[in-house]
Amino acid sequence: MVWGAPKAMTTATAITTMMITAMTENSSLLTMLQWLSPAFPIGAFAYSHGLEWAIEAGHVKDEQSLQLWLEDLITLGSGRSDAILVALAYQAQDRAALKNLNDLALALSPSAERRSETVLQGDAFGQTVKDVWNLDAQGLSYPVAVGYSAWCEGLQRKEITAAYLHAFVANLISAAVRLVPLGQTQGQRVLRALMPDIQTVVLEALSATEDDLTSAAFLSDIASMRHETLKTRIFKT
Repeated sequence: MVWGAPKAMTTATAITTMMITAMTENSSLLTMLQWLSPAFPIGAFAYSHGLEWAIEAGHVKDEQSLQLWLEDLITLGSGRSDAILVALAYQAQDRAALKNLNDLALALSPSAERRSETVLQGDAFGQTVKDVWNLDAQGLSYPVAVGYSAWCEGLQRKEITAAYLHAFVANLISAAVRLVPLGQTQGQRVLRALMPDIQTVVLEALSATEDDLTSAAFLSDIASMRHETLKTRIFKT
């Protein structure tokens, strides 16, 4: 029994360490799910990111056209840029660097509505994480606020970037299901089909720099401008 005690203690310690690690990882996962849930109070359901105009104009009218529109957004447009901003904000060295990155994020907004969208959602996100997690992420655009808050909370950089981009796509699919209209099953097919693109863009974002913040999804940018004068509107953008 004397000789067995140290081994038993070592085994018990290892099991305890594994349990703590698992609990920490589960806690981080649950935090990400909470932050990027449709129920998180940033009003994401009220924004279509210009998609409402694209549907009204006939550019998005069915499952296939929706998938192609979103594929361009996340590989060439604002979805890709947002993923890079999340990843860069996570690595911001100080508040000054964070401010410079946020200024760049706002300057890259191609329209008044896009700027309003990222500012208002960022303000709502910052206020909520301040009230619930006591984090100081106020005054930041939405992707910058998410990336910085994830660093403060000790979440994983790759996972928060992936979760953000997934939520970005899922919210637009939800808007399309209501507007096109599409069935819920069709929406889920589109989301599943875009998973490889999401994973690819996330990996690119992790090694990206500010110089990689470019966009070539021009029709989506035009959609966000045209939406401002759309006569009948359900969404804010």
